[in-house]
Amino acid sequence: MTGFSHTGPQLAVSAGIFRDGKILLVRRAREPAKGVYTFPGGRVEFGESLHEALAREVREETGLKIEIVGLIGYREALPPRTGGHGHFVVLPFAARWVANEVALNEELDDAKWLPPREAVQGLRVTQGLDETIRSACAIMGL
Repeated sequence: MTGFSHTGPQLAVSAGIFRDGKILLVRRAREPAKGVYTFPGGRVEFGESLHEALAREVREETGLKIEIVGLIGYREALPPRTGGHGHFVVLPFAARWVANEVALNEELDDAKWLPPREAVQGLRVTQGLDETIRSACAIMGL
């Protein structure tokens, strides 16, 4: 394998977190996807497992402690969709809220616990989020 390229795709994880029958959506405060609601998450760091990265990202962004249930597919965010801010391969997971209340970091500026079937209505959301929420609900048995 040759040297690591910073121009290649970046691996990220996200969490569809369920609590009391509702799912958490957060709004990004900066690029990529500024002003868009999505699941909390972020980049996987070198040497970090997917579950470790997900638990860390959720904790850093929202202060929440979660229990990861399972992988719900994948998403790609290509440069044309991210405004030229990179190519991301995102692995979304379904998760259960375990502890703490939402305390947003500087990367996010809003959070909403919403009924899954209504979560994307009237909101600017990441592409394919409605399908990802349906997949998360299926894994959670909702």
